[in-house]
Amino acid sequence: MANSQFDYVKSFESMDSCLPNCWIVVRIDGNNFHKFSSKHNFKKPNDDRALGLMTRAARSVMELFNDVVLSYGQSDEYSFVFKKGTKTYNRRSSKLSSVVVSQFTSSYVYHWKEYFPDLQLGYPPAFDSRTVLYPSDKNLRDYLSWRQADCHINNMYNYCFWNLVQSGSTKHEAQERLKGTLSSDKNEILFSQFGINYNNLPQLHRKGTVIVRDKVTYASRNALRKVRWLNGPPLCRSKAQSMLLALNIDIIGKQFWEGNPHILAA
Repeated sequence: MANSQFDYVKSFESMDSCLPNCWIVVRIDGNNFHKFSSKHNFKKPNDDRALGLMTRAARSVMELFNDVVLSYGQSDEYSFVFKKGTKTYNRRSSKLSSVVVSQFTSSYVYHWKEYFPDLQLGYPPAFDSRTVLYPSDKNLRDYLSWRQADCHINNMYNYCFWNLVQSGSTKHEAQERLKGTLSSDKNEILFSQFGINYNNLPQLHRKGTVIVRDKVTYASRNALRKVRWLNGPPLCRSKAQSMLLALNIDIIGKQFWEGNPHILAA
């Protein structure tokens, strides 16, 4: 359409460039995922196959974008953190958001059979996305802390809710039982009624998954065997010897950030 009488229509496009020197976070969420998970009989309160598939799709996004320094996911959501100085797509918000969510969704469908080999995909899943800017390192850390705290809150509720339902309560009765309860109350329900110590539940369920990049030498890879890889071995990049590490650990405290100073330095 170059040099034609119709060129003027390009002037209607909005150049939605993200502000410079800010962390860019693209967060994807399952759209009406409650229906999708019910249709495909996901296990309650957590289906490790579905969580594994989410992480595999997230890894494909990080394979596509080298400027994504970290991603964090739980349930049906994942957040992708682009380095402050990224020039990807000229920092256009709509472009970043749309490509991330399309790459994630297509990968989710593509890898479905690896995680659900005996279950036919009933209909295509849908994810929405948004782009948010965080001007300071503290803002970024607080955002990620918020998402991990949300993981804990939702997971504790879901463990209580589904154990109550599976023990004979109706969904309405379970909701009424949990209405207004605090974490201590839910802990007591799990322990006294079901013999479950919440702190002994899988880290994957309580902490979610953080994926980071780590540059290692071939000689040091043996030292990394102690890390529990999710969804197979870590992905290796021969050029930069970079690995994607999928970890189920706390990212609210200082220890994670002090052990990975390269993330905020990106």
